[in-house]
Amino acid sequence: MGASESAMIKQHLIDPEICIRCNTCEATCPVGAITHDDRNYVVDASKCNLCMDCIAPCPTGSIDNWRTMPRAIAYPVDEQLSWDELPAELTPEQFAQAGVANDAVAEAPATAAAATATRADAVETVFRGADYGASLPPWSAAHAYTNLYGPKAAAKSITATVTGNVRVTEVGREYDTHHIVLDFGSMPFPVLEGQSIGIVPPGQDAQGRAHHPRQYSVASPRNGERPGYNNLSLTIKRVLADHQGRPVRGVASNYMCDLKVGDTVQVTGPFGASFLMPNHPRSNIVMICTGTGSAPMRAMTEWRRRLRASGRFEGGKLLLFFGARTQQELPYFGPLQNLPRDFIDTNFAFSRAPDGPKRYVQDVMRERAADLAPLLADDNTFIYVCGLKSMEEGVVLAMRDVVREAGQDWDALAARLKSRGRLHLETY
Repeated sequence: MGASESAMIKQHLIDPEICIRCNTCEATCPVGAITHDDRNYVVDASKCNLCMDCIAPCPTGSIDNWRTMPRAIAYPVDEQLSWDELPAELTPEQFAQAGVANDAVAEAPATAAAATATRADAVETVFRGADYGASLPPWSAAHAYTNLYGPKAAAKSITATVTGNVRVTEVGREYDTHHIVLDFGSMPFPVLEGQSIGIVPPGQDAQGRAHHPRQYSVASPRNGERPGYNNLSLTIKRVLADHQGRPVRGVASNYMCDLKVGDTVQVTGPFGASFLMPNHPRSNIVMICTGTGSAPMRAMTEWRRRLRASGRFEGGKLLLFFGARTQQELPYFGPLQNLPRDFIDTNFAFSRAPDGPKRYVQDVMRERAADLAPLLADDNTFIYVCGLKSMEEGVVLAMRDVVREAGQDWDALAARLKSRGRLHLETY
């Protein structure tokens, strides 16, 4: 084995037992080293430069796994896609069989450090949400509990009972969205606005293996869908096509939308420790979402509404930009219309309205520049973006344009938004 083939690397791996397939790592990776199939997310050792950009955004910690390996026998992508669990570290005997001496194994961390130092040379100049989105929560956010239930937690998945399943879009073949309420009985399951849970669909995949959990954002506030009850709600759209429009029947989404009251489901989580709302009662919240990305925005809005009703709300502004193809496809359209204007400033954008031009959330943001610019400049304002990955760049560029037109320094503000946990991007 030649010198380059026997070189040691710290191979970056993703734990398939913990991963909830949220796509955060793949969306974050600047060099395209992370890929996936319908089962696993994996890292291509030939592309990974150990830049660590994907580590902090991962909601479960499944991304933070490494194996010391000779480069020549690094685990290939195809093998990783077949895993149900991570392999153990190679033994000294296995290293010896590969022609690797013990001193070479000890030098592997230095190789990782060298790769990190040169990572800038491999990064193309393209838009990356990770350059703008914060991995830190707002300074006043409540403490989030994570990973209480799951494959490697002290307890396995927890059983929840369906206590409600209501359609929240008008009847139509392509936009069947449901509001589903899950009750946990006497088992503790604390969640905050902005967190998510995993749903474990029953049955097996095409390879005869149990399905992995699917991730859904919580749509209810911290004290439950019904205040004082140990329950929460989800906003789930029945998936009949993938993001490219190809026909596909979503395993978990169809299972969830078909559930009846009294049915039980297996739940993991909760997940997420950064996409959290501020607790400061005078903080402003700007919410930008499409479709079922409205789930965490509903949770934040409802918590603020309950605070206002109890007299504990001190005037922080709520500004919502909500996009869908048509009004009929917009979840919670009716309830949103009934919220008082002095409580929340709601702006809709419809891209396929039959009697109007195409308008996206970024278009409406520019239209509201006079109101949005001072909020972005205010350190008490926190911005949340949730929806399809394709919206992310347009939204950030709209914020840039609004800030620059107001005569402000966008680069300085963007850095402040990220470093102070003020801009949060959660797209899929």
